[in-house]
This record gives sequence, structure tokens and C-alpha cells, in this order.
Amino acid sequence: MQQTITQKILSRAANRKFVDAGESVWLNVDILLTHDVCGPPTFDIFKQEFGPDAKVWDPQKVVVLPDHYIFTANEHAHRNIDLLRQFAAEQHLPHYYDVGSDRYKGVCHVALAEEGFNIPGTVLFGTDSHTCTSGAFGMFGTGIGNTDAAFILGTGKLWEKVPESIKFTFDGVMPEYLTAKDLILQILGDITTDGATYKAMEFDGEAIFSLPMEERMTLTNMAIEAGGMNGIIAADSVAESYVRARSQKPYEIFRSDPDAKYHSKYHYNVRELEPVVAQPHSPDNRATVRSVQGTKITKSYIGSCTGGKLTDFVMAAKILKGKKVSVTTNIVPATVLVARALETERFEGVTLKQIFEDAGCSIALPSCAACLGGPSDTVGRSVDNDLVVSTTNRNFPGRMGSKHAEVYLASPLTAAASAVTGKLTDPRDFL
Repeated sequence: MQQTITQKILSRAANRKFVDAGESVWLNVDILLTHDVCGPPTFDIFKQEFGPDAKVWDPQKVVVLPDHYIFTANEHAHRNIDLLRQFAAEQHLPHYYDVGSDRYKGVCHVALAEEGFNIPGTVLFGTDSHTCTSGAFGMFGTGIGNTDAAFILGTGKLWEKVPESIKFTFDGVMPEYLTAKDLILQILGDITTDGATYKAMEFDGEAIFSLPMEERMTLTNMAIEAGGMNGIIAADSVAESYVRARSQKPYEIFRSDPDAKYHSKYHYNVRELEPVVAQPHSPDNRATVRSVQGTKITKSYIGSCTGGKLTDFVMAAKILKGKKVSVTTNIVPATVLVARALETERFEGVTLKQIFEDAGCSIALPSCAACLGGPSDTVGRSVDNDLVVSTTNRNFPGRMGSKHAEVYLASPLTAAASAVTGKLTDPRDFL
């Protein structure tokens, strides 16, 4: 029987040779992820259902990465961290990365990759919708609710329906003005925010496999914005090199069979695409940057699991070097490692950090920061009447703070170009 890559991975996790789209199976879970927002309620449900003295099924497979509300004076945010610490201590969890310590990492979806938890062929569940980011490594990653996560904590298993797959093939050589963010926003404009509901979004083609891992992560990260269960890219030599540099765990690479059955297929030639944005207030409200060029902005925000990786900042630096921003511009590294790399990575002989500082940007500490709004003292949080161009993944009302602000989702190139001019600007004007 012919299977997609997603079916093959779930077959392995179910100890089966074949699983069919639409059937439900018990999956053995390789990694469970949680963070400071969903960790405490997940732990409460676990104790309620399995008993106050119950032990998690496998401490080595539980990863707790606080990242959302970190650098804030908010007492409720601090309380959540205290609850994570308490549970990690009770359960002797080796993969708890505490705030305020040398172990703190930053945004969970990027840190998972950096710390070697993204392994081809494995199954990862997380209490965050953007857990699908991990699919860039040829694995199955998806977000779940706190109750399902609590069940995994106690059993190491989860009952799931196997999704149908949609295949997106991008042919051609990527032009310098196009990024993974443009590709996924193009898709969202075509299929809308419910066009892939409970389906696997599989990405393929010459352009996809020319992308570095961090750009691939941007694609799979936003599968959820189309309602996708998971996003996935088959692991190749680029993925293997990344994984082997960070983990000694064995792995198995799966690829879709040539005659595998798909719900639908989409084909693109990247040479025919151009930079796009998602207009307020939905990730599928696509427009070319040219068509909205000149719209005045009040802030530019370059960060998050979607736009705060090192490759994102390299792209932004290409635009910002030797220029000054004309609006408040926040540079928010996703992780501690990315923040450190800003001090060593160079573009035309100058460190990224120096380029950003010279341009007048504000460099924040690594965390989710304003991507999810956050407490009032959160860096980059929008206020009433703001119009923000942002590399984040959602632009629903209130997502980045004020419900009376507007957010345009864009690539790091577009966000940087717009920061310089103070209005939405096509990056081709600078490249």
C-alpha cells in the first residue's frame, strides 16, 4: 500500500505496517512539549486523573521550555514559572529549562531544534499550536490541548485520527527577494485559514529543498494557520547534517511513496511569486506588498518562532545595514543561542547586532515577547492605533496587544524595508 510521509511516521508510532487516512490509532509518543502558559493546567489535570503521587511515563521524554511571559513583572506569569519548577522537581525532569538560569533557552519551537529534540521519523506533541514547526525535520509534530497532554504524561500514548495530506510543490530557484514567509502566506491566501483543517501539509520541490532548516521551520510553523494538523518536509542531507550536529539518537527517514494518495495538490513556480503580506485581521488576507505599498506603519517587529531565527535576522540585516529606521523597530531573538549569534554573525564584515544598533533598532531579550500580546510591560506590545508590520504568525485582533491595533504579517525583508521608510515597502526596492 502506498503511503504519504505522515502516514508512514504514524504507522511506525502505532507499531503498524500501514495506517489509512481517516482511521484512528494509538500512537506511542516520542516527545511531549509544554511551556509556562499550558504547563501548569496540564500538570493539574495529570494529578487529578492519575493521582497526586503519580509519576510521568518517562521523564526523559518530557520537555518543559518556559518562553511566553518571561521578562515581565507580572505576578501571574511568575506564579506559572513557580509551578513549572515545582512539578519538574517532583518528577525529576531532566529537560526543564528554568528561567533566570544558564539553562534558559527561549522560544520552545526553535529551542527544540537547537537542543536536538527534533528527530526524523518521530512523533512530538506539544501544548502549543505551533508545535507543527518540528515537521521541518521529517517528523510528525502537532499541537494538543492540556487534557490530551496530561493523558500522555500518564501513559505515553495518544489516540489520534490519521490525517489526509495536501501536497504543495514549489519549483524553481528562490529569488533573493522571496522567503519562506512569502511562500506560506501565498498558500494561506489561496486555501484560507480553514483550507487544510485536520490535514497534513506536505511541502516539496526544488525551492523547498534549497532552503536552510530555519526557513523550512517557518513553512511548517504556519501550517496551523491553515487549520493543518501538521506541516512536514522530508528529511534530506541538510536536515540530517543539522540533526547529527545536535543529537546522537538513532533515526529513520521516511518519504512519501510516488503513488501515495493526496486530498489535493498545489504547484507553484517561485519565479512567478512576489513578496506578500497578510493584511489585518487574518493570516489569509493576502496582498502583494506592491499593492499596499505606502501604507504608513508605527512599528516594525522582527521576532517570534516564525521570524526570530538567525536566518531571519541575516535577511533583515541585508536591508538595514547602513540605514536608519524611521519607526520603533524591535529585534526579538527567539532563543539565547540566536541572541548570542547576533554578536558574532557578520554581514559584510559587521556583526548583526552592530547593524541593528546602528540602524536604531531595539534588541530585546529572547522570548515570545509580543507575539502573544503579554502583560502590559511586554517588549513590543501593540497599543491603540498602532499599525505594526511583523514577522510573527498571527494578526487576529488583540493578538499582539491592543484590540485597536492592526498587524500586517510579513517576511523579515519586508519588515526591515518598511522599518526604514516608515511605510509598507517592497524589499525589492532595497535589493
